[in-house]
Amino acid sequence: MTERVLWADPGHAAAVAARIEAEVQRPGPKRIAFTGGSTPLKVLALLATRDLDWSQVTIALTDDRCVPDDHPASNFGRIYAALGTSGARFERLVEGAAVAPFDLVWLGMGEDGHVASLFPTMHALVRPGATVISTKPVPLPPEAPFARLTLNAKALKATRAIILVVTGAAKRALIERVLAGADPAADDYPVAEFLRGEGPPLTIYWSE
Repeated sequence: MTERVLWADPGHAAAVAARIEAEVQRPGPKRIAFTGGSTPLKVLALLATRDLDWSQVTIALTDDRCVPDDHPASNFGRIYAALGTSGARFERLVEGAAVAPFDLVWLGMGEDGHVASLFPTMHALVRPGATVISTKPVPLPPEAPFARLTLNAKALKATRAIILVVTGAAKRALIERVLAGADPAADDYPVAEFLRGEGPPLTIYWSE
């Protein structure tokens, strides 16, 4: 494990909420990129019970499905439903748009090692610089058969810090293999881009 990659202890939802709360409470403007999925909703439910000033926070998404905001698969719709009245500013994903640096990027990971909507096998429009790109996983997952918009790796790494929030033994085992360099296919996992080599400090929050 590199010195810039650490395991949080504890790594449960309450610990993630405490990390987000600390970022929100930092003086001055902040930019935070949120992942999609169910875990952020658990964390945001915890944060909703706390008296936080979100007025200087810009919330972006690491990625989203190309569906209307009111679609059940919309990451934007779910995050906005949780924080839309908080006073935070929301930044939508727009294909080809340049992306300003973040203070914190929150990543999740699939069991295939994908992060945001950067998949091991995908159709993607490659663009230079920190930007938003369109991607389509190959094959399309039956539970979410949609094209995606995602921050590219350069945009995800343009941040003061990254947190990687994962659950389950299988995901922990994959991360440990990538960190150890013991898996011949380690470089094929998109998460390896963030766990190995150069990049901002990364803290892994893992729970069962």
